[in-house]
This record gives sequence, structure tokens and C-alpha cells, in this order.
Amino acid sequence: MNHPLARALRSAGLTTIDIASQLSVDPKTVQRWMTGRMPYPRHRDALAELTGWTTHNLWPELPRPIEPATQADEVRIIYPHRAAVPADAWSRLFAQATTQISILAYSALFLAEDITATTTLRKKATAGVQVRIALGNPDGAHIAERGTDEGIGNGMSARIQTALVGFRPAIEAGALLRLHDTTLYNSIYQADGQLLVNTHVFGRPGAHAPVLYLRWRAGDGMASTYMDSFEQVWSASQEIHS
Repeated sequence: MNHPLARALRSAGLTTIDIASQLSVDPKTVQRWMTGRMPYPRHRDALAELTGWTTHNLWPELPRPIEPATQADEVRIIYPHRAAVPADAWSRLFAQATTQISILAYSALFLAEDITATTTLRKKATAGVQVRIALGNPDGAHIAERGTDEGIGNGMSARIQTALVGFRPAIEAGALLRLHDTTLYNSIYQADGQLLVNTHVFGRPGAHAPVLYLRWRAGDGMASTYMDSFEQVWSASQEIHS
């Protein structure tokens, strides 16, 4: 089953029996929801709360409210942890880019191992989109410190080395690569005017921390703040040639 609800339940580690028990419905009802039947609004809201996905991610066919033109809120979605982000959200984000893609992380290994996302990055770089990837320097002091904080020791450096292999096709296609040795407070994934920002929590891997989905608006808003942070790290990073 590839319905978004089925993917969301798998991401959250929930079974049909779990949901049936939580919502006081028959397990067969849950199975019908997972194959496309639309739940009642109260059940949709409950499923969104249980999975951490928005109702529109679970049921893209739902009508969306019209936003006032003057609305200043840049936050589109807040995911409780990275695993709650739909698996295809990263590739869809990059696929929309027409001018620029920027990635700032320690390793972004989850992304480097996503063949759809890396293929999209390669195609965008080939098409002339500016693709910039800033990963941690495997030999850096702050990278070693982060590995210690997460309890994986040299594992952080190993993750970066593995990610470099995964991103190689995009780099060979023209994407720019730099290595940094900074204390990151967030990992940033930007495509034109949209960003996914994975916050960092002390002692926990990025997969366990919240993700903000932001839309870039004019002025000095949240998205601009994160992109200013990217530019500072990028300018101080070591350029690596393919």
C-alpha cells in the first residue's frame, strides 16, 4: 500500500490495530482508509495528530484554504521529527527548483542514500541550476565533537565519507561541494523560495529532531535568517573540486 496514510503509519511505527484501538474503529475501517477511503473529519484530525503529518499531506486531494495575500507567516508545516517528513518531500522540493538548491548539513546521509533525491540533484545541476552542498569536514574538530555528543564517536566522520560517495554523481554533473567545520544548529535544505530546516538537538541525531517547512517571503523573515546562516557557513567552508 502506497497511500500517504500507509506511509505515515509506517514512519510513525503504528499498526492498523494501534490506530483502530486509538480511534475506537474496526481494523477493517483503517485498512479501507489506507487504500483510499476518506475518513470523517474528526478521524482525519486524529490521524494527523498521531502520525505527525498534516491532513493535506495525508490526503492531498483535500481542498486547501485560500491564504490572504498579506499573510506573513512563513511556516507551512512543522514535523515533530525528520522521520515524519514524507519520504518523497526532499526530491519534490528539489524538483521544483529553477535557479538554486542549497544543502547544509553534517552528513545528510539519509539524502545521499535516496536515489530519487540524488538523481534529481544531478539532473538539476546538469540543467544549469546552481546546486551547492556543504557537508562537515570528516577530519574537523566540531564534527568529532558532534559524533561524541551523539554517542557514535568516529561514526559521524564515516557517515560523511559515505555521503560524499552518494552525492558524487551530482558533483560530477556540476554541483558545488564544500566542507565545513562549524557547530551547526540546523541543517538547511533550500530550493528557490522553499526550505526544509532540520533543527539540531544536543545528544540526538537529526532524524530525531523537528523539521520546519518554510516559504521564503520578501523581507527579513525566518527563511532569510536561515539562508543568511547558510551563506556564512558556505563562505567559510573549504572548496572541494570534483
